[in-house]
Amino acid sequence: MQSKNKTAVRSMEILNLFFTHSMLSLNEIANISGIPKTSVYRMVMSLEEMGLLDKGRDGKYSLGLLFLQFGHLVAERLDIRQVALPIMQKLHDKVGEAVNLVVQDGKEAIYIERLDTKQRVRLNTAIGRRTPLYAGACSRVILAFQPQYEREQYLEQIELKSIASGTITDKERLRILLEESRKTGYTVSHSELENYISAVAAPIFNDKGYIIAGISVTGLEVGYRNELLPPLVEKVKSAALEISREFGYADNEAEYVHG
Repeated sequence: MQSKNKTAVRSMEILNLFFTHSMLSLNEIANISGIPKTSVYRMVMSLEEMGLLDKGRDGKYSLGLLFLQFGHLVAERLDIRQVALPIMQKLHDKVGEAVNLVVQDGKEAIYIERLDTKQRVRLNTAIGRRTPLYAGACSRVILAFQPQYEREQYLEQIELKSIASGTITDKERLRILLEESRKTGYTVSHSELENYISAVAAPIFNDKGYIIAGISVTGLEVGYRNELLPPLVEKVKSAALEISREFGYADNEAEYVHG
């Protein structure tokens, strides 16, 4: 085992002690874990610096607030899946296309739930897939409805790389599309992540008006053109709104946090 991996494993061993102990001193951590005290000191200092451990006035350590934030994030995402799945199923029955649920994870979107298309077409949208926020309808709808400062910070830092023939690589064009999405309440993509594949997506909000996820339908590009598009848009927006209402979103309010 390489030294880097050994350090990571020992750090996890230290954190695991707090499943059964609410507070521990350096000596107690060393005694219980069997890790040399000098190593414990070094790792505990790093864990404290990262926010994974907090040091009390008595010199003892407890799990840091970062774990509480992680816990809320995991719980929220699990709740989204549980709440969204029946509504996704109804949408799937109506449109017969693949239905996806994504959430933001850093500078990417991650697929956390999906229902396969009823058509004989292979789509690369497996649960756990990650995509950049700028590419694809379901990813971009999350970017569109972020607070403005977060959106602009992302656009300043990100490099737009081509993924498929329709990927948007011009930032000014991307900004225009993001503003259009904010006005219309949905996004559309054509061949942005995969050639000949299109998607329609809508945002899911919580009770405070913050975007927490995106829902989309995906299928062959030919079915997402001209007069075929509006019915899909309305069905996806309706499903997104139904999920949002489950989280306390009041869509009739004049003010909400879209940035």
